[in-house]
Amino acid sequence: MDQTMCYFTFPSTYQAIKAEKVLAGGQYEFRMVPVPRVISSSCGTALRCMPGDAGPIRGCLEEASVEVEEFYELQVDKSAGGFKSFFSRREKYN
Repeated sequence: MDQTMCYFTFPSTYQAIKAEKVLAGGQYEFRMVPVPRVISSSCGTALRCMPGDAGPIRGCLEEASVEVEEFYELQVDKSAGGFKSFFSRREKYN
């Protein structure tokens, strides 16, 4: 069973924490997770959400001046326990 998940990456841990604080207690479902290895081999924290929440979350982060490094949509193959495809969309924020 495939599922698409969205990931926002950040240029620093500070920005990831700021994003979490901005969205905490809000109406959007998200989770802070380690950056998936298919995105980057470096350590880091990413914000993971469902595709339907990605646009509104992006708006909240921009409004709060949270620096986002990149945005990814990854297709996850839940039956195989991993990622089926690397990314279907990648946006650079700089």
